[in-house]
Amino acid sequence: MLTVRAPATSANLGSGFDVFGVALGTPADVVRVERASRTTITVTGAGSQYIPEDPAKNTVGAVAEALDAPARIRIDKGVRPSSGLGSSAASAAAAAVALNELYDRGRSRAELVPVAAEGEALVSGAAHADNVAPSLLGGFTVATDDGVTHVDASVPVVACLPDISVSTRDARGVVPDAASMDEVVDTVGNAATLTVGMTRDDPVLVGKGMEDEIVTPERSTLIDGYESVREAALEAGATGVTVSGAGPGMLAVCHRRDQRAIASAMVDAFDAAGVESRAYQTAIGEGATLYRDGS
Repeated sequence: MLTVRAPATSANLGSGFDVFGVALGTPADVVRVERASRTTITVTGAGSQYIPEDPAKNTVGAVAEALDAPARIRIDKGVRPSSGLGSSAASAAAAAVALNELYDRGRSRAELVPVAAEGEALVSGAAHADNVAPSLLGGFTVATDDGVTHVDASVPVVACLPDISVSTRDARGVVPDAASMDEVVDTVGNAATLTVGMTRDDPVLVGKGMEDEIVTPERSTLIDGYESVREAALEAGATGVTVSGAGPGMLAVCHRRDQRAIASAMVDAFDAAGVESRAYQTAIGEGATLYRDGS
């Protein structure tokens, strides 16, 4: 038996729609695999009742098929589905690493990104790599049609998850079809600022670079209490706040000294809006980790 822990992720980061992603220290999915004549899947943990165990309808089943690696697969969900924290990507990334090792397929982490992305297509309708790439590689990733660029980063963040659901498909439905040249120029400048900030582990630059006038304003309307939660986080010391992935999760970048205050402020603001929530005080961290025989 092999066990892999793959982290939650936050994609887009405001200015990097469908391109940027980061791995989070917590939460995470844990996937265990054993060789078998055919693939079977069992799912436990957060939101497991909403996840199909039919391999033809599960991201992990798609990964097993792509690697020609039938297995008995057990998924322990630490990342709730429809959270904006890369739930399906964490499972797909963990399965890709585990099955690649189990069957000695010899693929590198970078080569596993498109394999895991195919699993993501079952959920989002397209094989996007902005979540699976950081879950596999860790740190900060830039996913384009030409491949993935990766840098290690360790920036403190607070990920706040409200007890509401936003599907990836619904969130894609509100993305504008066009943007003005001024909006594009601003977004490019912000994305560049964010990228420089990641290379320096600078939460101020990263926070400034998350500003976005194109996609985030539309997606934020799907999250009850978004504006008040954002303002509360900024007042508590966050250097930037945005929608995490498709939402409803929200990501606040900060200095480590302000994490506790920001987490409390975000939870309190959601509560004032009539929404229960949970905040993770974490940081950009490592990608999927492989364990052997329960070690």
